[in-house]
Formats: sequence, structure tokens, C-alpha cells
Amino acid sequence: MPKMKTNRGAAKRFKVTGKGKIVRSKAYASHILTKKTTKKKRNMRKGGLVDGTNLASVKKMIPYA
Repeated sequence: MPKMKTNRGAAKRFKVTGKGKIVRSKAYASHILTKKTTKKKRNMRKGGLVDGTNLASVKKMIPYA
């Protein structure tokens, strides 16, 4: 049985915590920031957890993480 390949794009976007949860970065934080409120930009700096509906597909993309 060959090794499973990691999706390299997913490996750069997701990290696994010590308890096995998957952390992601928030979207919409890269450009067109002038019209966004300070509160919204501040909240986008923090990470977020991957939703349960997407968890299985993300875990499949990063099998060794």
C-alpha cells in the first residue's frame, strides 16, 4: 500500500491543535479593507475552527497532520 499524499494547499491553510481540532484562518482579510469596520478586521485576525460539516473532507486532505 503506497503512502497517502497530503494536499499541499490544505497543509498550508490548516493546522491541527493538540486535541485534534483543525484551525483555519478567517477569509476576506487580504484586501479592500477600507470599507470594513475596525471590529470586523480585528476579528478576522483571530483563527477559527473548521465547521463540523467540512471536518471530514479537510481531514482527508491532511492525513498525517
